[in-house]
Formats: sequence, structure tokens, C-alpha cells
Amino acid sequence: MPVRLHVNIDHVGTVRNARGTRYPDPVLAAQLCEAAGADGITAHLREDRRHIRDDDVVRLRQAVTTLLNLEMAATDEMIAIAERVRPDVITLVPERREERTTEGGLDVRAQRAAVDRAVTMARRTGMRVSLFVAPDAEAIDASAEVGAQQVELHTGPYCHACEPGTAAGRRREELRRLVDATERARRAGLEVAAGHGLTRANVGPVVAIEDVVEVNIGHSVIADAVLYGLERAVRDLRDAIARGVSLRARAPLG
Repeated sequence: MPVRLHVNIDHVGTVRNARGTRYPDPVLAAQLCEAAGADGITAHLREDRRHIRDDDVVRLRQAVTTLLNLEMAATDEMIAIAERVRPDVITLVPERREERTTEGGLDVRAQRAAVDRAVTMARRTGMRVSLFVAPDAEAIDASAEVGAQQVELHTGPYCHACEPGTAAGRRREELRRLVDATERARRAGLEVAAGHGLTRANVGPVVAIEDVVEVNIGHSVIADAVLYGLERAVRDLRDAIARGVSLRARAPLG
């Protein structure tokens, strides 16, 4: 499959932490996702540890056999943890304690000093760097300037535009932003991933965009797993991605 599926297992930790139990275990969930065909595992270690915890990251590094992507803020604490644990990829994201989920893309220029420190550490230790950014020209250009290898385009606005009752043309407009950002990123030598809010129902047009090579999807996978089981949730999502990729011969906005 030309588009890699990385499953974010954060919300397995959310369920566990709601009752303060040892289960369900995010590490076991990661292994089940890999067995079902996931190409990588993503986990976000937040400042408040609301879902993934430090020990989870250590155990994930020991258990994951595909690829481990650690989402993190560009803080000294998280940079030190990443240097110690050595995930395969670090994805730098914006983070505010009061937000329910990540609400926007990273302002690379405003956080240039912190991003530079993270990139320097990653280069020294052999980790790849991805930046979670809005699909706009300034964010793409800034990502290339700091030496990232990849951008993950924020698909939240597109996903909101797919909801019933949204004004006609909004979905098409958001898809156009993603297409334009992908083309600009590729010209800048950046690999392009996409993520945030993607589901089986809306992922198709995103992966139909030429040069999108990876999606990071978590909440909808865990939501489906509650009803159908984790293995089926991953396999159904892979099937949806495959159907979307098959449309690449046509324009994604058509």
C-alpha cells in the first residue's frame, strides 16, 4: 500500500486512566494494531500525561516492531525524554493544557528556537523529524527551513467540513488547501503525512492526493474498536485507505 497507516493508541490510555487501572494496556493495543497490519504506532506524551505516560513510551519502544512515532511538544523535558527513549520519529506538535485535543498546527517560526533544539537532538541521535502544521504556505516553508524531513498536514478543518450541515463547497475548499500544501511540500523536498479527525468515512479523498504517503489516525480507530474490536477496526481502515488510493488516477477534487 503506497500510503502508510500509523495508528495512534493514545485513547487506549484515556480509557485506562479514567479508572486508574492497569488495563487496557496501550502497549498490547499497539501490538494488536501491528498484527492487524498497521505500518507504525503513534503516541503523544503530553505535559499533563492525560493518556500516554512515561512508562508507556519506554515499553512501546521495547515492544513496537514496525515504527514508533512520538508526538511531543518542543520543550526541554520532551526533548530529553525523546533522546533517552529513541523513537524512530518525533512529531512536534503545539500543545495547550486546556485543549481537549490538538487544535491547530505548530507555529514553526514563533517556536523556532525550541524547534531547532529538537531538530538538533534528532539529527545527533538519528531520529526523523515531522512537524504537525496547518496546510498553508508559511508553515510549509518554515518546516523546510528548520530541516524537518516530513510535515503532517492538519486535516481537522477538512474533517469538520465533511460533517452534515456544513456549507456546500467547504469540503472542496479544504481539500484544495491540502492539495496545494502537499504540492508545495514536495517541491521543498518534504515528505507529506496527514492526520487529525480522519475516519473510515472521510479518509478517502485525503489519500487520493498524490504524494500523501502516510496518515496518522487514532480516535476513530479506538472508537470503532469499542464496537467491532481492534483488529477489525484497523483492517477496515486499511480497506478505506486502499479505496481512496485507487482514486489517484482521478483528480482528488473531482
